[in-house]
Parts: sequence; structure tokens; C-alpha cells
Amino acid sequence: MQQILDAILAGDTSPEDYAALELPASYRGATVRKDEVEMFEGVASRDKDPRKSLHIDEVDLPELGPGEAIVAVMASAINYNTVWTSIFEPVSTFGFLERYGRVSPLSKRHDLPYHVVGSDLAGVVLKTGLGVHSWKPGDEVVAHCLSVELESPDGHGDTMMDPEQRIWGFETNFGGLAELALVKSNQLMPKPDHLTWEEAASPGLVNSTAYRQLVSRNGAGMKQGDNVLIWGASGGLGGFATQYALNGGAVPVCVVSSDEKAEICRKMGAELIINRSEAGYAFWKDEHTQDQKEWRRFGGDIRALTGGEDVDIVFEHPGRETFGASVYAARKGGTIVTCASTSGYMHQYDNRYLWMNLKRIIGSHFANYRESWEANRLIAKGMIHPTLSRTYGLDDVGQAALDVHHNKHQGKVGVLCLAPEEGLGVRDEELRAKHLTQINAFRGV
Repeated sequence: MQQILDAILAGDTSPEDYAALELPASYRGATVRKDEVEMFEGVASRDKDPRKSLHIDEVDLPELGPGEAIVAVMASAINYNTVWTSIFEPVSTFGFLERYGRVSPLSKRHDLPYHVVGSDLAGVVLKTGLGVHSWKPGDEVVAHCLSVELESPDGHGDTMMDPEQRIWGFETNFGGLAELALVKSNQLMPKPDHLTWEEAASPGLVNSTAYRQLVSRNGAGMKQGDNVLIWGASGGLGGFATQYALNGGAVPVCVVSSDEKAEICRKMGAELIINRSEAGYAFWKDEHTQDQKEWRRFGGDIRALTGGEDVDIVFEHPGRETFGASVYAARKGGTIVTCASTSGYMHQYDNRYLWMNLKRIIGSHFANYRESWEANRLIAKGMIHPTLSRTYGLDDVGQAALDVHHNKHQGKVGVLCLAPEEGLGVRDEELRAKHLTQINAFRGV
């Protein structure tokens, strides 16, 4: 592994020299273990501790199949799916691996008593399988997390519709929180030259998700002048949604939970901000009853900021806690687009506000390769920026996941894998200098 790292740090290693490197038989990766899936039984979700369930284990290097690549992972990042995996909610991910293992003899590799997790990476291609023509050893890459088989016609209009669509590192094995990772070659994209390894690794999942959800015709199809309500506007998803709204000529209405998070939104260029903690919204009277007076108060606060206009689009991901208010707040003919339910999956809303006002609810899940490529291209051009706030080492991945689990983070939390320190991997210092303030907007908050 040291020879691989030395080749990367040298900065001038040729593709031929990379191809000649011997791959190790095993590598270090962040895992959960199948024999521990009941370790938190009877424990409340918030009290489940990823530091107890995430292990750094030495695992076997998987067989390289056709259309695949082995990547040396310099850095990765924490997403909420890693939190779910680590606390075994809402289900154990070993069920995903077992089902994938039944698809083909090759996919059987994924059905193991351990799960190497992680759905982001930035690193260097070391070896490619048969049929890979677009990537070669030595290419500096990032990876998006869509894994598809594409043997069904259903996925050929939009690969997210493939019946065998999975999220790499969550519903597949050999993910990015490790020294090496196994990916399909159609997950790879060029690493933005002006970013460090940890900065480049951090946007992947959330950037692509926000792009499809808000910008793509498969999502809300945002246009210039739209008012866009963004929950958690300084978070991993919301931080990119806020940038896309501003970049696309829309008007973000940012909902945050503290003055510090409001300041991050202002750093990004947003002006219309609601601090929900300060406002004290109580959308639920009790476990079963929502308070529509609070919906109306919330709608009034939005209109006070927008000059009397309701929002065209609601960027939803909290779920149960906010969904009723989101459906209410959208304008007549407006769109509520949802990609997650971090506060609960069972949503309740008053359907009168939906059907009588001709609103739409759109489900959005990650992004296809084209959408991911476009989102990464905007990062590479310096038009959209990483939201990295803090970086841990691989040995501290449990603490990194706990931060995200307890919402103690801003933006994204990065993890160094092979990279020995932060700040490495920049190839375009001139472009970086132009955008350094935006790149660091989430740092130190």
C-alpha cells in the first residue's frame, strides 16, 4: 500500500508505472459486521453509537470484474446512509448484500459477513477490468454512487429506473470509506483539479442528489425567478440546493436552525433566511395531530420575505416533521420534491391543499450518470463549491458518523483514507485561488 501512496504523492507517475504496481491482497476499510446487527436492540435511535458498530478491519481485495475498476481512495466522506448502516436502521444492509449476491455469480462477491461502507471517494484508478476503455491507471477520479446492471430495458431512458439500481457502499459492498474501493467504470468522473482530495470527495452523493432533485427535468425543473424553500439550507444536501438556486437565477428561502447556519447561507449569497429555532414552529400538537395554525404562520413568514409570494418549489428531505407544512407552503401549481425522510418516513399532509391547488409531489432518489456528470462538471468549473466543514482520519470514522448522526456538523464531514494529511491533490492553483473563499465557506463553523 505504501508503494501505491508513494506513486500518488509523487505527482508524475506514468500510467505504465501505475499499471505495474502490485495490488495488495487486502486493505483497511470501515465495516459493519453481520454478527452485530442486533447490538443496539432496544436502544433508542439517537442513543445508537456508530463508534461501537463501525470497525476498521483488514479485508480481502475483491475480484475485479468486467466493466469495473479498483481505485486507491485518498479521501471519502460521511453521508446519512452510512449512519443508517452503522445503526442498522431502518433495516440491516446485509439484506441488500444478500439480494445482490443472488443476481449473478459475479455479484456473489458482495454477500459477505462484513460490509465495507461509504458512498463517496476521490482517488486514483489502479486497475481496470475487461471492456473499460475510458479510464486508465493513474487517472485521478471521483465516483458517484449509482450502481446499475442495465440488463433491463427499464433503465435505458433513465438509469435510476433500472430494476437493479443500487447505491454503492450502501446497497453494495466495497465502498469508499477504505484504502481501496471497487466501482463500476460508469461511476467514475474526473476529479476537479482545483480541489484537495478531501474537498473533491465530499460533494459526490449530495451534490448529484441536489442537482437531480432541484435542477433536472427528472426533479423540480427549477427555472429563473423561482422561489425555492430549502429545508436545512446549510446542511449536506441543503448547502448544494442553496448554491443551485442562486446559480440558476432562483431565489432560495433558507430554513436553518441557528444563527451560525444562517451565516453560512449568507456566505453563499442567500438573503431570505428563516431561523426555525428562533421562530419556534410547532408543526405537531402531539404525535398524531398537526397544527395548521403553525403551517399558516410559517407561510406568512415566507411571504413576508418574498414580497407576498408563495414558493414555487419546496426542497424536502426532513420528512415527517415538516412535510405537512411543505405541502401547505407551496404555491398553487407548485412542486414539493422529496429525496429523504430523516425525521420519519410516515408523512402526513392535508390532501385538500394538494389536489385543490394542483400541486405536485415528486420523489427523487440520487441521480443518473448524466446528472452526476453535469453536477461534477459544475464543481470542476468553480460554479458550485464543496461544503466540507471538517475532516477526520479513517481510524476516527465512527466519530465522524456520530457527528452526522447527532447533527453536530455543517455541510459535509470528510474522511482521509490513504491521504496522510489534508490539503493534498490540488493541480490547478490559479482556479483555486479565485474561489478559495467559497471553497472554505463551511470551514470552522
